[in-house]
Amino acid sequence: MPARRVRLARFGLLATAFAVSACGLVYELALITLGAYLVGNTAKQASIVLAVMVFAMGLGALAAKPLRRWPALAFAAVELALALLGGFSVMLLYAAFSWTDLYSLPLVLVAAAIGLLIGAEIPLLMELLQRIREQAAGAAVADLNAADYLGGLIGGLAFPFILLPFFGQIQGALLVGAVNAVAGVLLVWILFRHDLAKAAKQLLTVVAALTAVLLVAAFAYTGKFETAARQALYAAPIVYSEDSQYQQIVMTEAASPFGEQDLRLYLNGDLQFSSVDEYRYHEALVHPAMNGPHENVLVLGGGDGLAVREILRYPDVATVTLVDLDGAVTDLAREFDDLVALNENAMNDPKVEVVNADAFTWLREQHGTWDTIIVDMPDPDATETAKLYSVEFYGLATDHLAEAGRMVVQAGSPYFAPKTFWTIASTLEAAGHAPAPYWVSVPSFGDWGYMLVQAGGDVPDLGLDTSIGPFQSLTPELIEAAQVFPPDRDRMDMEPSTLMRPVILDRVESEWNNY
Repeated sequence: MPARRVRLARFGLLATAFAVSACGLVYELALITLGAYLVGNTAKQASIVLAVMVFAMGLGALAAKPLRRWPALAFAAVELALALLGGFSVMLLYAAFSWTDLYSLPLVLVAAAIGLLIGAEIPLLMELLQRIREQAAGAAVADLNAADYLGGLIGGLAFPFILLPFFGQIQGALLVGAVNAVAGVLLVWILFRHDLAKAAKQLLTVVAALTAVLLVAAFAYTGKFETAARQALYAAPIVYSEDSQYQQIVMTEAASPFGEQDLRLYLNGDLQFSSVDEYRYHEALVHPAMNGPHENVLVLGGGDGLAVREILRYPDVATVTLVDLDGAVTDLAREFDDLVALNENAMNDPKVEVVNADAFTWLREQHGTWDTIIVDMPDPDATETAKLYSVEFYGLATDHLAEAGRMVVQAGSPYFAPKTFWTIASTLEAAGHAPAPYWVSVPSFGDWGYMLVQAGGDVPDLGLDTSIGPFQSLTPELIEAAQVFPPDRDRMDMEPSTLMRPVILDRVESEWNNY
């Protein structure tokens, strides 16, 4: 082969290694992200996927040794298999989650199969590289590793910044599958077609065409598939759905057993509120904390605007600053008619400033103080939210409490998750507070609890400003009784949760798995 053709062939082979490496990393990230969306606990999902895939890649490298006799055909077969398995991986796992009780086992099987195929790529590419030009083994390994690592960089950046926001998880995986197919078939067809028998060429052409048809058909069908899969997860009809940059947002609406319309918001499958009884949750969250100075109020989380609605009942509130990570949720609260009606257009009130940012990072950058802080975060069932239930986060929030200011934290269910509930109490204590725990009944959630603290470390008095009533669910007598816990749910001495040791994550998972 002339020197110029050798250089071009070598470049094409290394470019292929670059492309397939990017595809492999995208598959890993897609499986991790899907698991975080569907079952939470990003750290555990990442550990499972990475451990299984890396182990399987080692087995795949060994399994590729006998295939070195037919490296071109074997490489094309591996890439077409990856195109189908990797491209359909997200769709398959989402279907398993939606229509069956299985997820972990299919995840392990899919991750292992993808890992086996990825592991076979480099040995086969190495054999092809050696056939193009005799090269010292060390130099060939260095060239392939360089292309492999650079491809990993591109895949790692393309997934969160291009594929996920513009195509979503399912179509993004299918597009990457198409890259696998094109890279494998083109490389073999352009450089090594003369090494293939006529029957092998015909078979490769047929399989490549079928792969293309399947990927294109699945890409076109994605919208209908997602609608059906989502609806399978919810009993009521879905009236809104969106996969934002951070989470899956779903709203359902149906007639309740009492005849009224029941509007529900779910984030990553977790119920955030039911319009039938959300007032019980939000009145209990907001009004005991507002029974003190409340001219300037900070809400951390609560992007649905329902806590803000309760805050704006106080005429002497001057400003409300709401910090919620996901702009898609706060936009929904300002624009979706049924939710706007429920929150009484609170998010469009001129007193309200909405900030879309990570609450932890945002607080670190602030210098002011607030009279009341409402911490209305999602349950700490994922790595991202566990940090918002840490000693460090509560200490940071305390630094922004005005003198005599109050802070309330939604603390989960003292009945269904008592260890989690009392872990939040001990975490607040480790941050220098003496929390006053209380609970109310919210039928959609069950018994639900809160922690109220006060600047200076004193135990706050629970009470209500009845002048802004009447409340739908609260009375001074009920708030007094809400501080009493039955013997089987009395105080537990729990280890506090910190950034470096987020014990609350394991407690949430272990307790809620029982329900």
